[in-house]
Amino acid sequence: MRFPFLPRPRSLAGQLFAMQVVLVAVVVSGCALFMYVSDARQGEEAARRQATAAARAVADAPSVRSAIVKGGDPTRSLQPYASDVQRHTGVDFVTIMDPHGIRWTHPDEHRIGERFLGHIGPALRGRTFSETYTGTLGPSVRVVTPIVSDRRIVGLVSAGITVEEISAKARGQVLAVAGVAAGALVLGGIGTYVINARLRRHTHGMNATELSRMHAYHQAALHAVREGLVMLDGQRRIALINDGARELLGVGEEAVGRSVADLGLPTPLTGALLSAQPHVDEVHLTADRVVVVNTSPVSSGERRGTVVTLRDHTELQAVMGELDSERGFTQALRSQAHEAANRLHTVVSLIELDRADEAVEFATAELELAQTLTDQVVAAVSEPVLAALLLGKTAQANERGVELVISEDSRIDDGLVPPTLPARDLVTILGNLLDNAVDAAQGSSPARVTVTARAQDDTLLLRVTDTGPGVAATDADAVFVRGWTTKAAGSGGRGRGLGLALVQQSVSRNGGTLSLTESPTGGAEFTATLPLQRTSATMPTGGTA
Repeated sequence: MRFPFLPRPRSLAGQLFAMQVVLVAVVVSGCALFMYVSDARQGEEAARRQATAAARAVADAPSVRSAIVKGGDPTRSLQPYASDVQRHTGVDFVTIMDPHGIRWTHPDEHRIGERFLGHIGPALRGRTFSETYTGTLGPSVRVVTPIVSDRRIVGLVSAGITVEEISAKARGQVLAVAGVAAGALVLGGIGTYVINARLRRHTHGMNATELSRMHAYHQAALHAVREGLVMLDGQRRIALINDGARELLGVGEEAVGRSVADLGLPTPLTGALLSAQPHVDEVHLTADRVVVVNTSPVSSGERRGTVVTLRDHTELQAVMGELDSERGFTQALRSQAHEAANRLHTVVSLIELDRADEAVEFATAELELAQTLTDQVVAAVSEPVLAALLLGKTAQANERGVELVISEDSRIDDGLVPPTLPARDLVTILGNLLDNAVDAAQGSSPARVTVTARAQDDTLLLRVTDTGPGVAATDADAVFVRGWTTKAAGSGGRGRGLGLALVQQSVSRNGGTLSLTESPTGGAEFTATLPLQRTSATMPTGGTA
C-alpha cells in the first residue's frame, strides 16, 4: 500500500547519481583532509630543518665566536648580524644568548637582556635540539644549538619559525588543494550526471523495485507462453529463448549465445532465421515437428536483431492431411455416385426394353469388378488403416485416369503393425507418396502407379512406383526438402512442396529410411522401410505428428 503523501522512490539512475555524488564528495573531502594534515606535518618538519640550518650557520660563524670571546658588549655587533640572518633565511627570529640564557639579540630590541623563554639544557650539554614552545612571539618551532670556542660552550643560538607562519603556509596549500578538489568534484558530478542521464533513458526512469517487478513479470510471461519466442542479436546469436521455442526446435539451455547456424536445424529453417527479410506464416519442418515461423527485424534507428515466433502445427498439419484425404475420398464417392446413377439408369432402361437378361449381366459385371478390387486390396493388405487408404486412393486415382495396382508380393496381415508405429504416420507416408505418384503419372501412357506393401525381416516396406517423367539425378536429395516441387506455383496453394518433406520427417521419426530410385519404366520409385520392433534408441523424442 502506498501513501499519497509519501514521495515516489527515486529512479535507479537518480539513486545511483546521488550515491556517486556523495561518494565523490567523501573521497575528495578525505583527500583534502589528508593533504592538509600531511602538509601541516611537512610544514612543521620543513620549518624545523630551516631553523636548524639557520641556527647552525650562526653558531659556526667565526664573527659570532669572535664577538663573544672579545667580551665587552656583544649585542652591538651581533644584533645587526642576527637581523641579516633572519631576513635572508626566512626564519621569524634568531636569538643569540650567553650560556645562562640571557639574550644578546632579539627581533624586539626591548627584549634584549632578558632571559630566553624555553629549554636550553640539552644545548648546554653540546647537543642541538628542537622543540615547540610559546615564547615572546607566540608558539613557535625552534632549534637551540651551542656556540663552541676552544672546546667550550661560550654561547647559545636559537632560531625558529612561529606556528602561525607555518599554519599560514599550510592554509595556502590547502586552499590550492581545495580548488583542485572542487574542480574534481564538479567534473565528477558532471560525468556522473551524464552517465546517469543515459542510464535513466535506458531504464525509462524506473527505480530498482519497478525494474525487479518488471523482470519478474517478463520471466513469468516468457515461460507461460506456449508458443515459441526467440530473440536474435545483430550477429544472429540467440539472445533469448523461451521453453516453447526450446521444445519446438529441440535445443537446450546452452543455445543462448550460440549462432543460429550452429544449432543443427534444417537448412530451410536456418535460412529463414538468418534472413534479413521478414517472414510471415512460413511452414517449416524440424526433426519431428511442423512449425509456422514468423520473423520480424527489430529496428530503432538502426537494426538491432530479429524477433522470431514459432507455432506448433504438427497436429494441425496431420489433421489437414487427413482432411485432404477425406476431400479426395468425397470427390471419389461423388464421382462413383454419378457413375452408379448412370449404370442404374442403364439397368432400368434394359428392363424397360424387356431385356432383363442383359440387365442382370450388366449389373453383375459391375458388382464383380468392384468386389474384385476390394478382395484384391484386402487379400494383400489386411491392416485396416492401410487397406482403407489404398481403397480410397484407388478410386481417386481411377477418377483421374490413373490405374493404381497393388503388386503381387504385397502382404501385410492384420495386427502386424505394432502400436509403436502410429497409424497416422503410416497414412502420412503412404498417402503423400501415392498423391505424388498419381500427380506424376497422370497424362502418361500407360498411367499406372504400383504399390508394394509387405513385411520382411522385422521391417515394413512401402514402395510406390509411377510411370511419370521421374526425378532428375541432380534433384534426388532436394526432393525431400521443404518447398521443392515440380508443380506450378499457383496449382496447389501454400502447401506445395511439403508432402515429401513430411514423409521424410515421419520416416526418420520412426527410425526408418527413405530412398528414391528410377523405376523400370523411367518414372520415380520411392521406398520407405520402417522397423516393426522399435528399440529405445529409435523411439521418438518429440510429440506426435
